[in-house]
Amino acid sequence: MKITASEVNKLRQATGAGMMDCKKALVEAEGDFEKAVENLRKKGQKVAANRADRDSSEGAVLAKVNQDNTSGVIVSINCETDFVAKNESYLSLAKELTDTALGHETLESFLAADFKGMSVAEKLTEQTGVIGEKIEIGDFKTLKAPYIGLYIHAGNKIATLVGLSAKVEDAAEVSKNVAMQAAAMNPIALNEEGVDASIIEKEIEIAKDQLRQEGKPEEMLDKIAQGKIKRFFKDNTLINQDFIKDSKISVGKYVKSVGDIEVTGFARVALV
Repeated sequence: MKITASEVNKLRQATGAGMMDCKKALVEAEGDFEKAVENLRKKGQKVAANRADRDSSEGAVLAKVNQDNTSGVIVSINCETDFVAKNESYLSLAKELTDTALGHETLESFLAADFKGMSVAEKLTEQTGVIGEKIEIGDFKTLKAPYIGLYIHAGNKIATLVGLSAKVEDAAEVSKNVAMQAAAMNPIALNEEGVDASIIEKEIEIAKDQLRQEGKPEEMLDKIAQGKIKRFFKDNTLINQDFIKDSKISVGKYVKSVGDIEVTGFARVALV
C-alpha cells in the first residue's frame, strides 16, 4: 500500500526514529500506526539485546526538585558516546525522564512509570533502537529535607542535591553553594558518623603502616593514627571540609553563619 510522507513524519515525530525506518515500519504494518510503533519498539529491543555488553559510560546527569523544594532526584541517563550525550534531542529526552523520575522513591518504581504511553524501561529500549547505542539508567538517587537545593555542573557530568534543616531566607544560595562543594570535593559522607566503620578501620591500618615505616614506636601508633583519622574526616566529610569559597572556615560553619540551620544530607552522582 502507499505510505504518505505525512504518515512517515507523524511516526518520526512520535518515536524519534529515522525516516527510512519509519517508512519501513509503516509498510510492514500495512499503514497501521500503532502496529508501526510496536514494530519500531521491537527493533529497539533487538538492538538493545545486541548491545547489552557495551559500555555506557557517557550520558547526562541531571537533577530536579519539586515545587516546594522538599524532595529531589538525580538521574544519570547513560549512553555509549559523548557525541550522542551532547545531542539536543538526547538532552531533551534526559530532561523529560528526570521530570518523570521526580516523586519516585526507587529505581524500580521509576522504570515502571508511565512515559507517554509506555514504561520508562520500554522507552529506554525503544531509544536504544532509534539511536543505535545502549541507553540505560546509570544511577538514581533521591533526597528529602525541609529545603533542598541542587547543582548541575557544566556539561551535565555531575549533579548534586543538598538538604537543609529549614527554609531560611538565603536557603537557595546556601544550598547551591554547598551542592557545588559536594560536586567539586566529592565527600564520602556528611559527617564522621556517616563514614562506614570498615573505611575507618582501613584508614587506621594505613596510617599505622606509614608510621611504622617512619620508625615511630609501636606504643605511639594508636594515638598518632587517631590524629590522622581526624584529618581524614576533615578532608572527606562534607560539613568538615574547608569551604571552597572561603578556606578559613568549614562548610558546617559557613552554613551556621547564615542562620540556625544545618546540612541534613546530600546526594551526588557523577559519570565516571
